[in-house]
Amino acid sequence: MRPARRCEEGITMADAQTIIDAVQAEIERDRDWLIGLVRDMVRIPSVNPKFEANPAINREADVQALLEPILKHDGFKTEQWDALPGRPNLVGDWAGNEERSLILCGHIDVVPVGEMKDWSVDPFGGEITNGRLYGRGAVDMKGGVAACVAAAHAIRKAGITLQGRLAVHSVVDEEAGGFGAMDAVKKGKLAKAVLVAEPTWGDVLPVEGGLEWARVTIRGRNAHSALRYNEIYPQRHDKDRLKPGVNAIEIAARFIAAVRQYELDRTRAKSHPLLPVGMNTINIGVMHGGTGLGEHGLPTVMTNPAIIPDVAVLDLDMKFLPDENSAEYRRDFEAFVHYFAQTDAWLRDNPPAIQWELGGLHFPPMNTPVDHPLVTSLMKRKAAIGKAPQTSGFVAVCDAAHYAGAGVDGVIFGPSGDGFHGANEYVEVESVVETAKVIAASVIDWCGVR
Repeated sequence: MRPARRCEEGITMADAQTIIDAVQAEIERDRDWLIGLVRDMVRIPSVNPKFEANPAINREADVQALLEPILKHDGFKTEQWDALPGRPNLVGDWAGNEERSLILCGHIDVVPVGEMKDWSVDPFGGEITNGRLYGRGAVDMKGGVAACVAAAHAIRKAGITLQGRLAVHSVVDEEAGGFGAMDAVKKGKLAKAVLVAEPTWGDVLPVEGGLEWARVTIRGRNAHSALRYNEIYPQRHDKDRLKPGVNAIEIAARFIAAVRQYELDRTRAKSHPLLPVGMNTINIGVMHGGTGLGEHGLPTVMTNPAIIPDVAVLDLDMKFLPDENSAEYRRDFEAFVHYFAQTDAWLRDNPPAIQWELGGLHFPPMNTPVDHPLVTSLMKRKAAIGKAPQTSGFVAVCDAAHYAGAGVDGVIFGPSGDGFHGANEYVEVESVVETAKVIAASVIDWCGVR
């Protein structure tokens, strides 16, 4: 008979599977508890106050107060602190080896409900119908947070002691840029790897592109609109000619067209095998045009078309590939803006200004190898109990980026659902249970057992 294969921790592979089976059986026995936890979280409105300020629905602290006693009961050393005023992060830690350390992470802030008339259920009711648990934040991402907590809960109930340190991070503000996770990173709440339980429909996502928010400010020269002819038609340059205006909005229109071509050139030149071709886009999402640049960085007059505008401000959402870096991306765009300015006599002397990290927002890229042990574990453990997953990339951005920027190997894996950021959001109940089982198994694979 062939001898049993042994793990690094000294237990056999057969023993490891027996442990995983026992832990997953605990999750199955506690499935009602797990789904009840999701429901309890959904029933606490935790709308990000940056989008809608109302104490009645800005209850992130109450969600953390629900979770902390569970973590404490399961032996975690917990800590809360305000990442933003009145908006606490919650971190729990089980002591262990740093070389095998792992963070299970999720955010508990949600986006606003929107128009109530579009909902057929109470957005904060946690109603369960046909295997779906409905409510704002159900899939984005309280279901994933609950799955992480349940995975740790089952490991402790099964009497398992991990070799590596395990942490649970329940953070705020992901929906508005991830300043909760940023603050956790700044405080040194790191590990060798992080699993973020955003909804992935059971697939395993080891990469996501980076994201920059930038502001481009184009300056012109204001003048009365009655004198526009003096700007656009050939005039005799004599001593009595008034100084012509320069319409900043018209320059911005040419700039937008140039950005479109620059975007196309970049997306055609390079792609990433795990992401859709062309995902590295530049979205000009906000534009302000008018007269007089104010201290807040925007025109002070935007309601008078009788003035030739001297300011156009464009805010850009700029995605780049997982195998690119922010410094090189910024240099490339700055070079593009410089060359654009050389095509215009006015801009050569008055080049556009670029402000990076608009609103303090910046997401580093994440590019974890597909053969990383945490990735391969998730693929194996998911296939063992359900439909075989795909390995792909995250087309948006999430808190995994902030940990990746600090050198933490990241992967995104979570439940299934729909309606996130829209009406009738739901998470599939069975997928939450399955996600908890897969996460628990991968925690054991990655952290090891004493």
